[in-house]
Amino acid sequence: MNRQHGFSLLEILIAFSILALSLGILLKIFSAGVNTAGVAEEYTAAVQIAESLMAQTGIEAPLKPSEATGLENEKYHWRVSVSPFQFTAENLDVTAITAALFKIKVVVSWGEDARAAGRQVELTTLKLVNKVL
Repeated sequence: MNRQHGFSLLEILIAFSILALSLGILLKIFSAGVNTAGVAEEYTAAVQIAESLMAQTGIEAPLKPSEATGLENEKYHWRVSVSPFQFTAENLDVTAITAALFKIKVVVSWGEDARAAGRQVELTTLKLVNKVL
């Protein structure tokens, strides 16, 4: 009738091992979530910079073929390329068109080596402007 109450040392060690593994997995999941939120914030900032650059292209100066680069917030490298858009339709009479169509491409990159292998956002649009006659 010598009956002991309580837990043995082995049971306590197993319980602590299970607890440690569970906490490790939970911390890894939360850490991945925080990292993903940070990356999403960087992409959002890059898209805002690209949209801003695209919107102001052709506002301060007339559109013409050009390329410009710069750095925003000491982190985001940007490049704006403006080039004439080439029509591909064979039956299109381009002499009758009184407007010019320009292709605007904005690339914003960031990361360790932003220009080589970092993350980047690229936006492209077309803008129509009056031809100078």
